Amino acid sequence: MEMTMAKVGSFWISKKAKQEITTITAQLSSFSNTIEDKAKMVLDKIKGKPQKSLPELLREHNLPAGLFPKNIICYELDESKGKLVVHLASACEVSFKDSSIVRYATRVKAKLSKGKLSSIEGMKTKIMVWTKVTTVSVESYKSEKVWFVAGIKKSRLKDAYEMPRQALRVDDF
Repeated sequence: MEMTMAKVGSFWISKKAKQEITTITAQLSSFSNTIEDKAKMVLDKIKGKPQKSLPELLREHNLPAGLFPKNIICYELDESKGKLVVHLASACEVSFKDSSIVRYATRVKAKLSKGKLSSIEGMKTKIMVWTKVTTVSVESYKSEKVWFVAGIKKSRLKDAYEMPRQALRVDDF
């Protein structure tokens, strides 16, 4: 009987240990990515390439500075191809002044051009149900509207997206 109890006990302990190890490994992986991203930013600065803030970059491309939340970790831009990758600490969502809600994955990829983010991956908006955002655009410099394409093309007031807002963490993208 004691031998059976010992085997059951060791099985339970090993199962719990595996769960804990899996959790710790996932946390370390996330932490490692954050360190790598920050190290890359430091190396770019050492090389003499100071990186603009994401809001500055968006303004330069005639897009509202607040399209992404305040709590981004960093971003990468391949200027030759216009590829933008924005890294966030966790999946999150932002409620804007116009009552619209945008949800972000931990990594948002898009093609950045003048007045437009296209081929977006990792961004959703709520239009009755959560719908993938594929394009965000501003038609002209003086335009007061931002156009979101998420199944349908919908305009929203540009001033609602002028300032980056704090995001709320969500469990699922």
